[in-house]
Amino acid sequence: MPYPLERFRGIFPAALTMFDRDNNLDEKATAAHWEWLIGQGVDGLVIAGTSGEFIALENHERLRLFHLAKEVVKGRVPLIFGTGHYSTKLTIEMSQAAGELGADAIIVILPYYQKPYKSAVIRHFRDVRAAVDLPVMLYNNPANSACADLTPREVVQLVDEDVLHMVKSTYESVVPVHDLSYLGGGRMAIFYGSFQAAFEALTAGAHGWISGILNIAPKAAKQMYAACAANDAARGFRIWKRILPLVHLYTHKLIGEVSDLATYRSILNMWGLSGGYSRNPFYPLDTKQEEVLRRLLEDSGWLDPDRALEGMEEPMLERSAG
Repeated sequence: MPYPLERFRGIFPAALTMFDRDNNLDEKATAAHWEWLIGQGVDGLVIAGTSGEFIALENHERLRLFHLAKEVVKGRVPLIFGTGHYSTKLTIEMSQAAGELGADAIIVILPYYQKPYKSAVIRHFRDVRAAVDLPVMLYNNPANSACADLTPREVVQLVDEDVLHMVKSTYESVVPVHDLSYLGGGRMAIFYGSFQAAFEALTAGAHGWISGILNIAPKAAKQMYAACAANDAARGFRIWKRILPLVHLYTHKLIGEVSDLATYRSILNMWGLSGGYSRNPFYPLDTKQEEVLRRLLEDSGWLDPDRALEGMEEPMLERSAG
């Protein structure tokens, strides 16, 4: 294994990129949000990932974000830069630039939209690795890339070839995490990449969690991770139950047909932070949706995030007597 991977453990938000009302990149608001995440105790940041809206960024804007991240973070936590592109050539160019701009690792999405064959996908990653001297994280996300994903055995084979070193497993199921942990868990870093079964993933062998929802639940997620790492599954499960109301806002469409990123931004605004804007067509919540969101946060105890975990030392259900 050419790189020490011990730093790549824990809670790594797929950090939001902030835009202004006119869809322009807002570096000041972006930097402030990243600083807040670090203050919440996260273990690392993923810059220009899916929740960072890499797909809406010009290449030069991604490079601006990489430069900004280096300036803001100053080595306090590891930085994983999203460098993936459909084109192998552009992925390599972006990955090389990421290394020059301070990346600790890169995360590379499956080649998207055009659906290259599996053999071409594997060659794509081999070519990227041959051109960079950085740990490479596979972003195994077939639902969003419309591309053939890599099976756990294929991932481990590429780990053994020194092509891949980490994986973000973005599925509803935790079965890939089980299999990756069994087949190669000691030779790679495994991150769960969705937000529907993070507790199960952390107890099934994942070394950490990468997700957009960590933009609003970093402290709770860090406590859940710590509990799971300490083999205190009961406490981890209690914390997960507190995080679930935030998950359900999107997965159960409790606010209607709105993006998860727009929801996170409104929540940050309600907390007195700057949530910024997404680039259209991810439009902000309307007034009625914000009213519904505020009520749901109040009902679930998340309107004040500093109090969301109060009472966590108490069991969820009273034990029956006798």
